[in-house]
Amino acid sequence: MTNRQKRWVGLIALLVAEAMNLLDATIVQVAAPVIHGELGGRAADIQWFSAAYTLPFAALLITGGRLGDRFGRRRLFRLGVAGFVVTSTICALAPEAAVLISARAVQGAAAALVIPQTIGLIRSSFDGPDLPKALGSIGPVMGLAGISGPLLGGFITEVSSWRAVFLVNVPLGIGVLALAHLLPESRSPKLPGLDLIGTCLLIIGTALVVYPILQSRDWLLLPIGVAVLGLTVLQQAHSPAKLVELSLFRNHGFGAALITSTLFFAVMSGLTLVVVLHEQLTLNHGVMRSSLMLLPWSAVSGIASWCAGRWLIPRFGSRLMYVGLGVLLVGVLGAHVWQLPMLGVCGVGVGLFTTAFFTEALHRVQPQETGSAAGLLNAVQQFGGTLGVAGLGTIFLHHPATPDRAFWVATAVIAATVATAHVMRSPRSRRLERAAPAPARTAR
Repeated sequence: MTNRQKRWVGLIALLVAEAMNLLDATIVQVAAPVIHGELGGRAADIQWFSAAYTLPFAALLITGGRLGDRFGRRRLFRLGVAGFVVTSTICALAPEAAVLISARAVQGAAAALVIPQTIGLIRSSFDGPDLPKALGSIGPVMGLAGISGPLLGGFITEVSSWRAVFLVNVPLGIGVLALAHLLPESRSPKLPGLDLIGTCLLIIGTALVVYPILQSRDWLLLPIGVAVLGLTVLQQAHSPAKLVELSLFRNHGFGAALITSTLFFAVMSGLTLVVVLHEQLTLNHGVMRSSLMLLPWSAVSGIASWCAGRWLIPRFGSRLMYVGLGVLLVGVLGAHVWQLPMLGVCGVGVGLFTTAFFTEALHRVQPQETGSAAGLLNAVQQFGGTLGVAGLGTIFLHHPATPDRAFWVATAVIAATVATAHVMRSPRSRRLERAAPAPARTAR
């Protein structure tokens, strides 16, 4: 096998690891009501099956990237995948909900070691014209994983058991570990510091914010969590080894982008959970049907995202964010009456918005800030998803006969997202869009 062939085979390991993370999150969300039905416990455990994974994943993503930069990306990648395989096995064997939730938390921490290494390892493996081809393969693989995750979760749970949902990760993870030796070891030329105090404050703050929303009690913890997150920001200003590049916040647009990402992905993750819970707990439909309900959302969003990147963003720029949010709003409002087709409309809005959003959020970032910006956007995306699962899931579980309440709250959050998206659009983008010549009209 030539060195070039080894690099492309090693890329397969990285792509499978990326897909494994997304598959795990979506598969478990579909199977969660069935897991709760067998293991028992509190109704809030249904949300914890997802939130226990995404919360440490979000809080440790940036630190995971720093560890790879310092101690070797391939080494941390292997360690994370091995931890993911072991914790997946523990999840499959869990005798009660508490054990499963604890294992999910460790699994999320393991994923935080894996995902930040992939871009760095691709960059160290490829150069020249092969590099954009390798980076470009991530999008289609993740899109396929997003579409197949709910279907796979429904199929496996229905024909076998929810325990087999977690066992899917075992052969995939072992295959990744078998190919990982083909990846080159790489580190950052300038070893970054590790801000353990900042990391601990971030974990504590996010946990204190999410816990009362999930449990619908102990509300005093919520302002304490917000205060801890505020303390984290102050600590970062004086930390010698910062988690993020504070220069990102000199432009108010990036801070608004983080809020926009949090709100948008809260709606995304929260509504998909509400659809699954409504199908299984209220309508008493099987897990396979609930997974099929999510297919239009996932499939159409992938198509819309590709069309946005290929044709619409070059033509309309960041204004496409408003179109995407408007279409999403129509889909959410219509889902009260025509749920299945309107979920497809939601998918169109999601695809249009996400492509335009990430293009706008990252275009003003300086080269030395790119890694920090990407890690922070990924982290708040996961945090927003956790908040959505907690908030919209709790609203539904308190009023399972009237899922409309969760949809109305989602509508309000989308409206707030429009406002923050307007703030994040840079003056430069607006000037360029105003200066752009109007497209020529075709003769009729």
